[in-house]
Amino acid sequence: MNQTEGQNRDGYETAWNGGNTYNITPHNVTTGFQSPFSPVMDMAISGITIIILFITMVSLGCTMEISKIKAHILKPKGVAIAVVAQFGIMPLTAFSLAKIFQLGAIEAVTVLICGCCPGGNLSNIFALALKGDMNLSIVMTTCSTVLALGMMPLLLFLYCHGFNNLENAVPYTGITIALIMTLVPCAIGIAINHRVPQYSQIIIKVGLSILLIATVAIGVMSGISIGGTVWVVLSPQLMAVAALMPLTGYLLGYLMSTIFKVNHQCRRTISMETGCQNIQLCSTILKVAFPPEVIGPLYLFPLIYILFQGGEALLFIILFRCYQSF
Repeated sequence: MNQTEGQNRDGYETAWNGGNTYNITPHNVTTGFQSPFSPVMDMAISGITIIILFITMVSLGCTMEISKIKAHILKPKGVAIAVVAQFGIMPLTAFSLAKIFQLGAIEAVTVLICGCCPGGNLSNIFALALKGDMNLSIVMTTCSTVLALGMMPLLLFLYCHGFNNLENAVPYTGITIALIMTLVPCAIGIAINHRVPQYSQIIIKVGLSILLIATVAIGVMSGISIGGTVWVVLSPQLMAVAALMPLTGYLLGYLMSTIFKVNHQCRRTISMETGCQNIQLCSTILKVAFPPEVIGPLYLFPLIYILFQGGEALLFIILFRCYQSF
């Protein structure tokens, strides 16, 4: 795997060599991997991905109440533990798994970006199902989203130095722009919930419907475009990483909150907040910040991740409900 130092990440192409490794080479080197997307299809998928992120973050903002955010800021123990768990456990887990499974350069970057993302709004649903502290869950999602503007580029910069030739592989400008894109719609959602709270639930329900439709549309268009190369993202190594990352986050998040002796309700909440990543943000970064000939089908990795993330959370919810019943 060769990479010329000092080159901008956008000046690289990738080649799929019939295995699980991408070779990153400058433009003047002939590569074997060509972008599977037509310009129109690529633009359509990128546009829908951005729309999904916008709707998700507006809906997330509609769940937030300024008074509850202030209350947790004044008593920040739970939020502080959750922030440390979010930006400590998940990036380290992503880094460790990428090393253990000896992922290629682009695969490692993909996993690291997923691991460094802030918490997603699915964690609020899971925390509710586990009878967790909903105020803490929502405030934690808010804080991690805001802090990600600084923490995510910093963590990616630090962890990429643990791999050979990845120091300049991350498009920090594109990632920063994507993070700013999350804060604006989130602020819009908070403003709507504060000014006209009667519309918040409508926006959340409509947003969820549009989100499901748009996700199916992306899946169909991607399937048509990438065809057989989808097996790249379904490799055993990436499937194992997608399965182990959220599980590790759930377990270590619960363990960490237990060590700091928070109540059981907060432990369940911090566990969900740690293991759940903002998959919509991750997909948007991978699809928009990287050229299609570089990222290939790997922008679909977050969709694989969310299946395991949701499935494992559902298993914990069932176990918790059975424990309560018996």
